[in-house]
Amino acid sequence: MNIPYVNLKLQYKSERKELLKLFDKIMSSGLYVTSKDQVLKFENKIKKICKTKYCVGLNSGTDALTLAMHCLGIKKNDEVITTSNSFIASTATIIHLGAIPIFVDVKHDQNIDEDLIEKKITKKTKAIMPVHLTGRMCNMKKIMKIAKKYNLFVIEDCAQSIMSSFGNKPSGSYGDVGCFSAHPLKNLNAAGDSGYLVTNNNKLYKKICDLRNHGMTNRDVIHNFGYVSRMDNLQAGILNFRLKNLKKNISLRRKNVGLYQKYLNPEYYYFPKEKTDEFNTYHTFVIQVENRDKLRKFLLKNNINTSIHYPLPIHKQPAFKKYLFKTDINHLNNTEIQSSKILTLPINQFLKEDQIKFISNKINYFYEK
Repeated sequence: MNIPYVNLKLQYKSERKELLKLFDKIMSSGLYVTSKDQVLKFENKIKKICKTKYCVGLNSGTDALTLAMHCLGIKKNDEVITTSNSFIASTATIIHLGAIPIFVDVKHDQNIDEDLIEKKITKKTKAIMPVHLTGRMCNMKKIMKIAKKYNLFVIEDCAQSIMSSFGNKPSGSYGDVGCFSAHPLKNLNAAGDSGYLVTNNNKLYKKICDLRNHGMTNRDVIHNFGYVSRMDNLQAGILNFRLKNLKKNISLRRKNVGLYQKYLNPEYYYFPKEKTDEFNTYHTFVIQVENRDKLRKFLLKNNINTSIHYPLPIHKQPAFKKYLFKTDINHLNNTEIQSSKILTLPINQFLKEDQIKFISNKINYFYEK
C-alpha cells in the first residue's frame, strides 16, 4: 500500500471530463486575463461564503497580504504582531513593506496566544495578523477586543481556513481584511497560484481593485502605480467549478480526522480537541509526537508520505538573521517545542478508511515496539 500525502492526480482524474469542457470554453472565448466573467462570479460566491460585502480575486494569498497591508498604510518601521510558526509569506510580506514583524508565542493548538498580544504592543504597533493555521481559527473575539482598545488594524491570514468559523462567524469576516490562498494544496485549490481577499471596507476594496491591475482605471489611465496581482479567468473558472464540491470535501476531511481519532492510540500523540464554538476545516491534520523524525522515516519506509508544517519557525530561518536586532525572538517556547514534534498526516478527501487504519496501526506499532 502506497499512501501519498496529497493526491492532486486523483482529483484531476475525477474532474477531467468537466474541466476540459470548461477549459475549452474559456480558451475559445479569447478572454484570459482582464475578463470579469469567471472572476466576478467567483468573487460573488466567496463574499457570500465569508459573509462580507466585498471580495477581490488575486493571483496569490501572498499578494492578498501585501495589498491589504499596503492599502491600510502599513509602512517602514511600523510593527505588525503575528506568529513565527507559519508559512514564510505572512512574515515576508511584512518585511517587504519595510515593517517589522513582532512575534507572539502560540498555544497548544498552534495558533497565536491572544493573552500575550497586549504585552507586545508599542507606539509603533499598527496591526495584528492572526494566522488561522491548519484550518483552525484563532480566538478572534479576544483579538478584536484588543485591536479596538488600541486602534489597530486586523489582517486575518486565512490562507488555510476557507469556510472555517469561530463563534458562528466565518474566517475572514472579523478583521479589516481576510486574505486567502487558493494554492493547489489548499482545500479550495486552483491549478496554479491564485488567491483572494475579503473586506467590508468600501474604500479599501476600491483601492485594492485598482492596484491589482497596475493601478489602471482604464486601459490608458493610471492614477496609482500598482501591481500585477489579478486573478486570471482560467483559474477563476477552475475555482468556481471546485466550489461546488468544497462542502463535501471538507466533510470528508472532517470524517477522516474522526477515523484517525478512532484508530490512533491517544497515548502516542497529542491533537487539540475542537471547541464547541469553532468549526475546523482541516486544511492539514497535524499531530504532535515524540521522536517525530524517526517516526516519519519509519512511515516512509512503509510507503506512507507525511509532511511537517513547519519544521523551522520563521525566526530560525537563515533569511531572518539580518532582522534579529529589530525584533524580540525570546519567549517563543511553545513555537520552538512544537516545531520538533509536529507531524502532518495525509487527510485528503480521497483517502479510504482502510488507508487511515493502516497509517494509524503503523504509528501505534512504532511506539509499542
